[in-house]
Amino acid sequence: MDSMVLVFISCLALGAFIGFMAGLLGIGGGVIAVPALLILLPSIGFSSEILPHVAIATSLAAIILTSLSSAQAHHRRGNIPWPIFKTMLPGLILGSICSGFIAKMISAEQLQQIFAFFIILMAIQMVFPFRVAAENKPLPSTLFLFLTSVIIAIIAALMGIGGGILLIPFLSWCGLQMRNAIGFSSASGLFISLFGSLGYVVAGWQVSGLPSGTLGYVYLPALLGIVITSVLMAPLGVRAATHWPTPILKRIFALLLIVTGIKLALT
Repeated sequence: MDSMVLVFISCLALGAFIGFMAGLLGIGGGVIAVPALLILLPSIGFSSEILPHVAIATSLAAIILTSLSSAQAHHRRGNIPWPIFKTMLPGLILGSICSGFIAKMISAEQLQQIFAFFIILMAIQMVFPFRVAAENKPLPSTLFLFLTSVIIAIIAALMGIGGGILLIPFLSWCGLQMRNAIGFSSASGLFISLFGSLGYVVAGWQVSGLPSGTLGYVYLPALLGIVITSVLMAPLGVRAATHWPTPILKRIFALLLIVTGIKLALT
């Protein structure tokens, strides 16, 4: 079987798992997609020098549709605080676009180690969530919100995630209610993934050594496979969450993330 076809079929299975786990545990797909793509993509001919960049860029592009669906649902429920969102949106877009060019300046080994460290932190956050009680207090200055949004977007897009793990605690600290912080995160994830993917496409446009099927750093067959099944399986994961022991499963999954992160850091 052609290696590209094999990777596409594998990504169909990967997308199904990502979608189900996202619905079940409320986790972003990047923490699953990136390590899996790091294993799958070398069989097609991706060299180690560009492998982490392609895995992260493809993961980020796969978040676009799921983020759109989530943002629409939160908008219908009135959970997105549009005034503060409009204030932070320029910073989110700027940081997302810059991430691809920043990633290009980082070696593959360093980028993989940074990602490994980050998913270990995410796993710890899953088990011991950091929450800040919302209070009625004035929002920080526009400049502070702009700079913070740039930094959060850069980190999120560099790691191939939507940014909720960073945005929700920050917005809670700013005084937003949790439902508004989550709604804001869903909308920002759409823009971070969209413009972050664009940044990776442009940054990887002239990079040599990329196999066929790539658009910049984004590998299209893997992207298509993940998106097709993740969108279909997410609602099933949501239904399962009402019957399955999700707190226990979340701890088990966090342990697997820690093991994966350590393995990536030592590779």
